[in-house]
Amino acid sequence: MEKSYVQVYTGNGKGKTTAAIGLAMRAAGRGLAVKIVQFLKGRDTGEMFMIEKIDNIELKRVSDCKKFFRDLSDQERSAMRQHVADILPVIESWLGSADLVILDESMAAVSVGILKLDELMHIINNRGGTEIVLTGRDAPAEIIGIADLVTEMRDVKHYLQDGVMARKGIEY
Repeated sequence: MEKSYVQVYTGNGKGKTTAAIGLAMRAAGRGLAVKIVQFLKGRDTGEMFMIEKIDNIELKRVSDCKKFFRDLSDQERSAMRQHVADILPVIESWLGSADLVILDESMAAVSVGILKLDELMHIINNRGGTEIVLTGRDAPAEIIGIADLVTEMRDVKHYLQDGVMARKGIEY
């Protein structure tokens, strides 16, 4: 691409990953090479199953843990941090060659400490012609400051507040 940008989808509302995956589908439909890393997601998801069927999208997951981060033991958190350290060179190898790299839940991974802000900044600063999309709650001010596009998903109303749990095919 002529110029690459950094996009951030953040906030407490639903739709951050959905927006990023929609962009991945659009890019893949136009023949672009798309790479996705999902942090903090170990549960099987509908988008994961579809992505596996598309040749020009590669998906890597940092964790196969199906628990919320807050419920992880110190040992499980340490293992997840090691998985993050292991994926960083892979992400760096994509920079300049992949057209689009999506780091799903990277903002949350920074927030809980398994991805360091300086590691993420290094990726952004060395992206070359690769478009970068970052998703997750609690985007740091440093990331918002250098991003070219920031969309905040905001809860106005959500059925979760009425006790509706995540539904297969809709939320995952």
